[in-house]
Amino acid sequence: MSPLVALLLALAGAYGVHLLYTAVALRWTGIGPGPAVAREARPRRRMQDWLVQAGLDGVRPAELVAVVGVLALIGAAFGYATFGAAIPALALGAFAASFPIASFRNRRRTRRTVAQEAWPRMIEEIRILTGSLGRSVPQALFEVGRRGPEEMRPAFDAAHREWLISTDFPRTVAVLKDRLADPTADATCETLLVAHAIGGSDLDSRLRDLIEDRIQDVQGRKDARAKQAGVRFARAFVLVVPLGMAAAGVSVGEGRAAYGSPGGQLAVLAAIAMIIGCWMWAGSIMRLPEEERVFQA
Repeated sequence: MSPLVALLLALAGAYGVHLLYTAVALRWTGIGPGPAVAREARPRRRMQDWLVQAGLDGVRPAELVAVVGVLALIGAAFGYATFGAAIPALALGAFAASFPIASFRNRRRTRRTVAQEAWPRMIEEIRILTGSLGRSVPQALFEVGRRGPEEMRPAFDAAHREWLISTDFPRTVAVLKDRLADPTADATCETLLVAHAIGGSDLDSRLRDLIEDRIQDVQGRKDARAKQAGVRFARAFVLVVPLGMAAAGVSVGEGRAAYGSPGGQLAVLAAIAMIIGCWMWAGSIMRLPEEERVFQA
């Protein structure tokens, strides 16, 4: 028997003894060196929150894949018709396939902006209803939700149905938080949940502090977006100008044949890569920081 085989057998025997001892003495299960630990679900949870925030909680992944595939084919066909070569066509197809993701990101950003601007007013209405008008916390929450932005009403309707069925406010709040997936909604719901559970006279002051914090956050984001308006307009030229120059080059002399040569394909591929890189880099430096959810289930 070779030394390597003997070493492998010794390691296997030692590991077997370890598994037997930990199973009997420590009640560990499985074949891992330590106890089974639940996998971290944060990336999956973030993806779910992303879909909810974009209003895509009813969209199936297969539908998204189908749209991406169709746009990839259209982009590849356009690239082949323009440059007459396979490599630039594939690059343009891959770039076109990213358009649905970019569109959904823009949709998510718009919906989050609407929610951020609406929450200060909604919290103020809840404060007035629970204070001056004497409404109960659940009643005030649902009454304000019915008058909220159109994008947020389905979440409040689902939470209201849960309340009518179970009259369990913690479960109702959990439904609302899952359907909104918004940090401000989390903080507001947790504040109302504590007030509903233990009562107290400090709900008015807590909601007032939350309103002030949200107003400052909204105003800061508005100022930042206003300063970026010109840069965002200029960013569009990263796509428009190179595509216009490429189309003009095809129509001049032997431009299309030059694109079909190996050197031309390499140059086009490098240009497309630089366009994509500049577009993504410009977007990354203009991206405003997002609040993280801290009261998730």
